[in-house]
Amino acid sequence: MLLTFYILGTVSVLSALGVLVCRSPVYSAMSLVCSFFCLGGIYILMNVEFVAVIQILVYAGAILVLFLFVIMLLNIVPTGESVRFNLPVLIAFGIAVGLFAQISGLFLGDIQFGPKDVYTAEAISEEGSIGLIGRLLYGEFVLPFEAISILLLVAVIGAVIIGKRRLN
Repeated sequence: MLLTFYILGTVSVLSALGVLVCRSPVYSAMSLVCSFFCLGGIYILMNVEFVAVIQILVYAGAILVLFLFVIMLLNIVPTGESVRFNLPVLIAFGIAVGLFAQISGLFLGDIQFGPKDVYTAEAISEEGSIGLIGRLLYGEFVLPFEAISILLLVAVIGAVIIGKRRLN
């Protein structure tokens, strides 16, 4: 089981890097699909099958199809330019690494982001993980859930308008 985790984790990280280094946006999106499937496999190893299925259906299915639709609608063509590493790029990379280290330090510290001992394993098994996720998603977190759906709708409408302008 540990070997499977290492294989899925390695493939997930490599495909996430593929999203960054591929010149073609379609190849980047396909690398993202691979990363989503590997994350779904890791969720299965963690015995959260519902989250794994949602990961594959929602992210690898619906969201990525939306990304590909927008990419193909905008007709993005990769240029022949290569990325050069000059001083501003290296400084930005250093700042990004520093921010990542600081944020990682927050999560490794004694910071708690939610109520403690509310969602224990016993409480989840008593109510059921699907019922708990549904209650939280459509109860406490309904506003962020709807805000994300509106944001995705606005992004698609913007891509259609940009694509329509290019056709005229």
